[in-house]
Amino acid sequence: MTRVLLTHDRGGVRTLTLNRPHRKNALDAELWDALRAALAAVTADGGVRALVLTGAGGAFCSGADLAAARADAHPVEKLRVPTEVTLLLHELRVPTIAKVAGVAVGAGWNLALACDLVVATPEARFSQIFARRGLSLDCGGSWLLPKLAGLQQAKRLALLAELVDAEQALALGLVTWVVPGEEIDGFTDELADRLAAGPPIALAQTKALLNEGADRTLREALASEARAQPINFATADVPEAYAAFAEKREPVFTGRWAAGRS
Repeated sequence: MTRVLLTHDRGGVRTLTLNRPHRKNALDAELWDALRAALAAVTADGGVRALVLTGAGGAFCSGADLAAARADAHPVEKLRVPTEVTLLLHELRVPTIAKVAGVAVGAGWNLALACDLVVATPEARFSQIFARRGLSLDCGGSWLLPKLAGLQQAKRLALLAELVDAEQALALGLVTWVVPGEEIDGFTDELADRLAAGPPIALAQTKALLNEGADRTLREALASEARAQPINFATADVPEAYAAFAEKREPVFTGRWAAGRS
């Protein structure tokens, strides 16, 4: 039986590949459950330092698989697992990259936006397709779009359900890089390696501070930063960074707790 989600580990980088290419990786109940379990496993695995989310067969994700939806399921129940997956992905401690080729539509696009960085090919296409299906936004779109693109552009994308190309998404701040298709694998691998080589505790705290800071006052953000920084100083990564700078070499970050050790 074909697995709907593929997992590949390379060094400290884990890649999750949505694997329903015959449906352009549309999300059915099995794939949602597999994603939830896989993201929970990343949280529990200290060896994973960066995550890449992508799709098989030339598409990222065409959204929820409406053909596979249970007609007798209560709407609240239908959204329970997608909501859990979105939160797990957005709040994951490790840096996350969406690698997008082909379509990223509806819930599929919002899963990409829930990642920290988005790399797309010029051929990638994006749509908040919900309105065309008589639906409102889900999987975090109502929060992510205004944060990233601004309220007016978010309304444009959501109300008109337009299909936008990679360059338009880049201009709106919804894609981080546009890379030729033949280069995207190497580009993403190098980017993931750079993130995986970074100081894991510091990157986790920085990611959380940035996510939380979007809804906080400057006073609250400064207080959070003041709480986070002493934790970094208690790891071996700070003295390692200083030593590497003095010795003119690249630092080797481990995230190891060093407070109180001689």
